[in-house]
Amino acid sequence: MRLKSLNYTNIKNYITAVAQTGVYSNRIRIEASGACQLKCADCGHSIGGMETIGKGYLKIGDFKRFVDAYPSIRNIELSNYGEMFLNPDLKKIIEYAHMKNISLVAENGVNFNTASDDMIESLVRYHFKKMVVSIDGATNEIYKIYRVGGDLGKVLENIKKINRYKQRYNTAFPHLSWQFVIFGHNEHEIPLARRMAADLNMHFETKLNWSATYSPVKDKEFVRREAGPISEQEYERDSGRLYCWACCQLWNSPQINWDGRLLGCCCNKYSDFGNVFEEGLKECLNSERYIYAKKMVSGRAKEREDIPCFYCKTYKKMKSKNMYVNPAYCKVLFFL
Repeated sequence: MRLKSLNYTNIKNYITAVAQTGVYSNRIRIEASGACQLKCADCGHSIGGMETIGKGYLKIGDFKRFVDAYPSIRNIELSNYGEMFLNPDLKKIIEYAHMKNISLVAENGVNFNTASDDMIESLVRYHFKKMVVSIDGATNEIYKIYRVGGDLGKVLENIKKINRYKQRYNTAFPHLSWQFVIFGHNEHEIPLARRMAADLNMHFETKLNWSATYSPVKDKEFVRREAGPISEQEYERDSGRLYCWACCQLWNSPQINWDGRLLGCCCNKYSDFGNVFEEGLKECLNSERYIYAKKMVSGRAKEREDIPCFYCKTYKKMKSKNMYVNPAYCKVLFFL
């Protein structure tokens, strides 16, 4: 909600909820599904390394108990490593969140290859707030090079269905974004993809490839003109800041796995900080290891091998550049 929408009732309800539960965050991230039906070329689901995340899904019973226990939480991100539409309880989760006046988003991205008409209507009917769709190509030939097993035609038809339901229900929700990860094999389709996104009433955004070796940019000047920096290194050189600041999620929107394990941030796939469904969110957030992790990424404590951040490439880069997270920057409250 925008700043102009802040009011006394919102603040009073938030303070009351915090007093009851001891949980200050009003934003949280819960993975709806650890599984994915695609085999994207450079993704952990294809090349390995996702054993800690697992392939299960968030169950409606766990979701209900969680949101009922923590009324201060008003915004929940459902997407992370997997594809949320593979969760058989997703429609029930969306319905219950709507009933509890909780905003749901999928800003980490969905591939949107698999969704029933009933599911798509539910996104609109129950005011799912925002969804980022990962579409790395303007033609199916290029799209499926990275999104192995995907079908661009299905994705675009599902987006058109959302737009038709939005007209039927006279609503702007969900807001849709077209996320285009830039590779050497798809860079030439950026202009066409941008035009297609505009035709579909979608925001268009580009994203840098996480890998330095998989399909690197070919026409560097073209990509710079169309999208800006061509690599994390170039972005960091020009901006003076790291490309990824997921560490802030430790403060303002902690990541929970589909089975309740607290990961801290959306990049962690190494170990957890306890199970919030079993031990409680307040207890996990106040655990010695979680507090120490926040000290590590803000440069206030030496690294420890029992902290997941120790194995993260972002933390290693922060350490090498002596560019740590500023907790004051992360501690931003959003009254929703």
